Amino acid sequence: MFEPFDPFGRSSEWLQVARAGTVWSVNDEQTQNPPEAAPAAANSDTKSDATSEAKGDATRGIDVDLVSAWLASNVAGAVAPFRFDLIAGGRSNITYKVTGADGMRFVVRRPPLGHVLATAHDMSREHRIISAVAQTKVPVAPALGLCTDETVNGAPFYVMAYIDGIVLDSPEAGLAFPEHLRKPAAESMIDVMIELHKVNPDDIGLGQLGRKEGYIERQLKRWSTQWTNSKTRELPTMERVHELLATRLPEQIHTGIVHGDYRLGNTLISTQTGLLQAVLDWELCTLGDTLADIGYLLIHWADPGAEPLQNNDPSGAIGFPTRAEVIDRYSRGTGRDLSGIGYYEAFSCWRLACIGEGVLARYKAGVMGEAGEYDLSVGEANVGRLADRALAAFESLP
Repeated sequence: MFEPFDPFGRSSEWLQVARAGTVWSVNDEQTQNPPEAAPAAANSDTKSDATSEAKGDATRGIDVDLVSAWLASNVAGAVAPFRFDLIAGGRSNITYKVTGADGMRFVVRRPPLGHVLATAHDMSREHRIISAVAQTKVPVAPALGLCTDETVNGAPFYVMAYIDGIVLDSPEAGLAFPEHLRKPAAESMIDVMIELHKVNPDDIGLGQLGRKEGYIERQLKRWSTQWTNSKTRELPTMERVHELLATRLPEQIHTGIVHGDYRLGNTLISTQTGLLQAVLDWELCTLGDTLADIGYLLIHWADPGAEPLQNNDPSGAIGFPTRAEVIDRYSRGTGRDLSGIGYYEAFSCWRLACIGEGVLARYKAGVMGEAGEYDLSVGEANVGRLADRALAAFESLP
């Protein structure tokens, strides 16, 4: 069994909140025209930091007075005063549950505090994506407003509806979820992925979200540059996997919307029916080879009764479908041949290792503050484990 590790650098407090129930999870990178290994740049958060320090961690990153005034003026039905509760935060987009004087609940998302890539947390882009996807059969939290005026809160933010549900993002959460709802939850999640991949991005105004062709090739170039510029030690397996992936690029048969972080931990599931209520965290969304999403899902999917493949993998609990059943359901729903899905698993493990190494590098450079409970040695070991998994997945290809 591996040690718990979150490659996006999320805190132990975040994981505790996530495992307790309803939460909006986050990730750490951006895909639309990202800078290749661009230096970190600080957000202009001085005002909101000062305000929040005086009011406590629950509103850290929120200028309560100015944001409240903006909400009351720009979100239909929002009634001040508001209560702000931090429900996801850390090294990426920070999410707050907001409760109005009349009990109305909604969600505010803003970029992380401190040192982040300037283009890695684009609130306007994420707002645009969920607004567009809301036109489809893919359930998302409806967008309610976007503030790009940084004088309000030191950084842009957007508002969306609050959706009831649970996030299944750990083995413990999977075991706690009723067994008879586990299969419906998984099947609903796969069916929604199928619906997402059927969407023509041009039909919903996302045709210019990113380049459509050459997705894997672009990603290999981007993340290899990221690895080269952020690696904290030599790890020959990473270079070897990159070489193997580059020499066997698959033909991009279908181009569509790629979520980029599609897994149970980024969805809200009904505790009554087990059905998916909303897909969360669209930060990594772009256009490209949609098989990348199913490959990424599989690196977070263990057979029932087996040890979890990631610390945010609930699928080992009895009642969830097997890996083979996940693949078969997606294949039947899309008509696509998944005999080469091992390539996309290898790519996804390698990419996640690159992301994890970037987190380690930022901690070691001191730009993320003190490591605290983030064990750097465990992080290093798990990046290596992901690299080994990537190599094994590639070598299993026919």
